[in-house]
Amino acid sequence: MPWRFPFRNPRWPGPSIGKRFFLEWMLIGAVGVAAVLYGVVSPLTERASFLIYDQLLSHSASRPSAGIVIVAVDDESIAELGRWPWPRETHAALLDQLAKAKPASVAYDVLFTEPSPGDAAFAQAMKHVPTYLPLLVDRLPVNQNEPAAVEPVPVLRAAAAGVGHIDLEVNQDGIVRSVSLFEGSGKNWWPSITVPVYRAMRGPDAPLPGIEPAAADAAFAASGPAGAGELKRAHRMMIPFSHTSLDYPRVSFAAAMQGSVPPEFFAGKIVLVGATAAGLRDRFATPISGDVGELPGVDIYATILDGLFDGRAIEPVSNKAAGWTSLVPIGILLAGLLVMSPFQSLILTIALACASLISSACMVYLRSRWLSPVPALGGLALIYLLWSWRRLEVAMSYLGQELRLLAAEPNLLPGAEQKPQGAAGDLLERLIALTRQAVQRQRNMRQFIWDSLNSLPEPIMVCDRDGRILMVNDPARLHFGPVRFNDMSIVQIFSDFHFVRLVDEDSSGALPSGMSWPAMLDPRVERHAEVMMHGIEVRDRHGRDHMLRYAPCTTSAGGSLGWIASWVDITALHASERQRDDMLHLLSHDMRSPQASILALLDTERPHIDSTRAMDLMERVERYARRTLALADDFVQLARAESQHYSLELLNLHELAIDASDEIWPLAHAKDIEVRCESEGEAFWVLADRSLMTRALINLLSNAVKYSPPATRVDCIVSEMPGAIVCVVQDMGYGIALEQQAHLFERFRRFHLDGQPPSDGTGLGMAFVKTVISRHAGEIAIKSAPDQGTTVTITLRAQTVEPREASDNEPAAQKQ
Repeated sequence: MPWRFPFRNPRWPGPSIGKRFFLEWMLIGAVGVAAVLYGVVSPLTERASFLIYDQLLSHSASRPSAGIVIVAVDDESIAELGRWPWPRETHAALLDQLAKAKPASVAYDVLFTEPSPGDAAFAQAMKHVPTYLPLLVDRLPVNQNEPAAVEPVPVLRAAAAGVGHIDLEVNQDGIVRSVSLFEGSGKNWWPSITVPVYRAMRGPDAPLPGIEPAAADAAFAASGPAGAGELKRAHRMMIPFSHTSLDYPRVSFAAAMQGSVPPEFFAGKIVLVGATAAGLRDRFATPISGDVGELPGVDIYATILDGLFDGRAIEPVSNKAAGWTSLVPIGILLAGLLVMSPFQSLILTIALACASLISSACMVYLRSRWLSPVPALGGLALIYLLWSWRRLEVAMSYLGQELRLLAAEPNLLPGAEQKPQGAAGDLLERLIALTRQAVQRQRNMRQFIWDSLNSLPEPIMVCDRDGRILMVNDPARLHFGPVRFNDMSIVQIFSDFHFVRLVDEDSSGALPSGMSWPAMLDPRVERHAEVMMHGIEVRDRHGRDHMLRYAPCTTSAGGSLGWIASWVDITALHASERQRDDMLHLLSHDMRSPQASILALLDTERPHIDSTRAMDLMERVERYARRTLALADDFVQLARAESQHYSLELLNLHELAIDASDEIWPLAHAKDIEVRCESEGEAFWVLADRSLMTRALINLLSNAVKYSPPATRVDCIVSEMPGAIVCVVQDMGYGIALEQQAHLFERFRRFHLDGQPPSDGTGLGMAFVKTVISRHAGEIAIKSAPDQGTTVTITLRAQTVEPREASDNEPAAQKQ
């Protein structure tokens, strides 16, 4: 019972597989593209993106700017100045002290949203040095439809050089990685505390990373309706953290206020004032917190300002640009899957994944842009897994189908058939077992082929399409002796032979023009291969003659695999041909000469004989001599028709029929029989041997005259049919019985009906006609019945001839 597997039946190979291949490729590509685009806009890939981003930042190194200093509200200052919060006079004292050093600006990371008795003194102090105060963005304002900003008290707001929010973006994992330089909605937009400081130093039109607030409003509106109090962000930047983010120059608040810090420490610099004391809880987790711990807010703003001034602010790539960029490796992988092997596809996938990671790192380090490689990596992994699964599924399905078809084919070696081992298990295990059985079957078949080749008496060689020898049987090894066949080509092996002549060519057997020996042995040349398939005669160094011939090896689909070269010793055959030629010479000369001499003697003595009895005897002798002479002639003609090489030329069959009718005219005139030679059509060109074809037509017409009563008619009609020329010879003679027609073309067969006059034929004429027509690849048919005449139809292959060529082949009389 054949093993059955639940494989589908794909028509492999064929057009349907090609269509299915491209359909699956397009579907998998569409899934990969959709996964990439979803990964770009979906928050599901944020955690993986953050892991890669944090690793990139952990290897980033940059020197902190010397133009930024920090005044820290640290534990030492709280211990010296008292419990936090401090009176506004304390901050005024700090500003008065800083004003003496003339810093570029002072920015506070401390909220002053509630009134205090010392606000006037603090406001007065802010007039001596540009001071920027923070505001609080209330995301859930009471009784308002939009987010509200809680600004510093009015007196301080009026004295400040500028205000800005201190709102940092905390991701879902609790880590601060970015900041929006503008927050708000509609007409109410509030800058980050770093923006007015940055623009005060670089000018009001200094560029900022990210999109404009107006564009952010438009993008937000296009995404759908927002709820009340919805906060929007613009100019979002990734903070360029590094291990040096805690290395900015700093002093304690108490030391700065008391004037114990040299003035040049603050001169011309940006001073950031913020809490660093652990008890004030103004610390945040950052991508570098694993190495340096949590960062105070003031250090984070120092890093933001430093990034803006140095152009290191990391700007996230827009979703549109990220989508198109992430699709580039996807497109390369999809294109590679069409032409690459599974191993090459794996290498390409890994290379593209590495290229995506490297590109993302280069964007961060060199261009200060963040392009997450996660969507591209996910798309590459998904496409490779889906494609590998589908290719494995198709391969298993195809192999299972082909193995089942192989198992169902008739086995030439049924005794070697074995039941598959290890048939239990999953589908793959059963497929492996069936493959093992097929491999063993092929090994047995290979051994059978070897044994068959070695058992042949003829030397056989098998070579590939380029002529390199692959297999040699034992007779061939015995013929050539100890030769390393694997290192040789078929041209080298047979170059020791001497070329004699071509087989099935004209009598000369010479090489066609453009061919040389032994170059014609090369099967890679189509013209050479055609000649070698017909065969050539060669002679070895021992003087023995061989017929060398190539036969093509083809696949089940008809494709070329290689060649089989065989050579047969025809020395004995040539000896037989010489004996035949001697016999023909004996028949044509030694046997005809005595008969001709007898007839000559009879003609000489006939006038001198008076006796009637002697005259009757001489007539009988003459009749027997002429019959023997005709028998010898017909036998020689038949032998030549069977054995000699035909000299084919382009002939008009109607002209040959006319020549044949002229030849038998004396015989027909003696019996008062009219011979008509007519034609139906215009072109009657055939490839034929002139003398043999003419002789065949003479035999047909002479038989029609011999076996017809006097005063009748014989018609010879040549007509044209699609692809063929037909010659019909029809008489009004005695006919042939149906049981005798099957033996009409046998040698020495003669037929006689009652009432039919005797005939002196030899019985070889129709055998000659059959041989000649068969050697011309034609057909002959007989239609006859007693007393109803006989019709013989000859059909030959028609030849297409150009008008000029036809006129050159016409005889001069015909041209006139």
